[in-house]
Amino acid sequence: MKVQSKSIAFAALLAVALTACSGGDDGGSGESLKSDELASQAQYNPQPRDNVEDGGTFTRAVGEIPDNLNTLHADKSADTAALSMMYNPQLQLIAEDGALSWNKDYVTDVSEELVDGNRVVTYTINDEAVFNDGTPIDWRAFEALWKVSNGKNEKYAPVSTEGYSLITSVEPGENDKQAVVTYDGPWLWWQSQFKEVIHPDAAKDPETFNTAYTMDAHDEWGAGPYHVKELEPGGTTAVFERNPHWWGNPGKLDEFVFRAMESTAAINAFRNGELDAVSATSAENLAQIEGMEGIDVRKAATLAVTFMHVNASSPKLKDADVRKAVHLGIDRQTLQDVRYDGMGWDAELPGMVTLYPFQEGYRDTYSEIGGGYDPEEAGKLLDGAGWSVGDDGIREKDGEKLQLLFPIIGDASYSKNGAVALQAMLKEIGIDLKLDYRSADEFTDTYTKKDYDLFSLNWGTADPDENFFYFCYFYCSDAGYVDQETIDTYAPVVQEIGQETDKVKAVEAFLQTEKDILSTWQIDPLYTGPTIFAVKEGMANFGADLFFFGPIEDIGWQKG
Repeated sequence: MKVQSKSIAFAALLAVALTACSGGDDGGSGESLKSDELASQAQYNPQPRDNVEDGGTFTRAVGEIPDNLNTLHADKSADTAALSMMYNPQLQLIAEDGALSWNKDYVTDVSEELVDGNRVVTYTINDEAVFNDGTPIDWRAFEALWKVSNGKNEKYAPVSTEGYSLITSVEPGENDKQAVVTYDGPWLWWQSQFKEVIHPDAAKDPETFNTAYTMDAHDEWGAGPYHVKELEPGGTTAVFERNPHWWGNPGKLDEFVFRAMESTAAINAFRNGELDAVSATSAENLAQIEGMEGIDVRKAATLAVTFMHVNASSPKLKDADVRKAVHLGIDRQTLQDVRYDGMGWDAELPGMVTLYPFQEGYRDTYSEIGGGYDPEEAGKLLDGAGWSVGDDGIREKDGEKLQLLFPIIGDASYSKNGAVALQAMLKEIGIDLKLDYRSADEFTDTYTKKDYDLFSLNWGTADPDENFFYFCYFYCSDAGYVDQETIDTYAPVVQEIGQETDKVKAVEAFLQTEKDILSTWQIDPLYTGPTIFAVKEGMANFGADLFFFGPIEDIGWQKG
């Protein structure tokens, strides 16, 4: 399985954790948050379209209006994806229980079969579906996504080639409005592909695909219920209005407005009535909105695991024993307590990244390999690796201090508190953790250039299968979080698992492989957390939605 060697940050899949905005609180009420309860609920005020007003605006914050607005490009960020989805085709929807369905405005039917052992998927495309410039959305849009993502032309820089590299053809079916996708083998995770498509003009050559969306939203290549009214990449505001070219149900809202703000500024803006919703990321933030009238606090589990990337490409972390010592020097329970201080969050510490503790099949593989807090053993490992404690308590080797770089992105106080706690933990075992404070708009550069020794991020998705779809991206590609030795060892293993015809066996094999890769000590699953949104009363079909992902045209203000 070939994986493009580029770095990305997924929307909803990836965001900074200790180092930026995520998670939430107990609503300021002082009551404990029960992880098992939040794992079985979604709070987003679900309303049928008939009970949603026509008109109005919805204003919320993002970390930045990024320079790159190509959500399929390797260097996209979570904010890229959040904005891109507002004016580009979204072919798939997800129910509260995680069940997938296809958006009938784009795809009216999807069928699949095995033909001589090869998966063949046929997508029947809505006759009315067109891009904003009038180009039909047809089989060529599916071919374009395959073209940029299959890895055959390495000049393209896609998010990932997983699955796409196994496709042997994308062809028209009964007519141009039918796309027939044929795989080499039975590829189980096909439903996690073609959730979106791309305008053929945007994929015509690598230069266009890689650069055209830089500093240009290319609204004419979009499609959907909303289109770009105002969006300056690198600016402070993005506005989307109803799309006159849309063929489906019209958007309930007149406009969606996004403001680029740090988390503290966003809370203040919500208090002042400038935002209609805000991520309530800490007890401190919730204290700022406690007592406000006319708001809802909506809670659910977060479909992500906060993990620490111990960067094996860093010179001081090439030795697996040193990486393991870092793991054993981190008290994960304390970090979770610091992150959710005052909120009564009771979740067990995660034992893997691919499944959440409340999902079927989950097990604590991290403990099974000997992960956990053990500073005494960490010290022995560092001694054995030749790092001796100096007069100042910091370890040295060949005249060099054991100093590691840890960036903190954004201005949230819990980020700073967690970083200081981490610094103190590692100092106990003789590691000098250098804290480097950076603004929210520096996240993409920090991540894509891997400008760190340790970095704390989130990984997860609302699609129950997508963590398996992106398994090799995360665990066996240099676009993810592993060294070349791990790539060489496990990429062939994962490719073989992907051709398993029995999903149960495939999942078991993936989880065993994850256990093996965790034992290379490059990924430390730290904790999970809740998602909390403070939202003005009456906002329908938005909030802490767990697995749910519905039509954006149904978001709006509830009648009455």
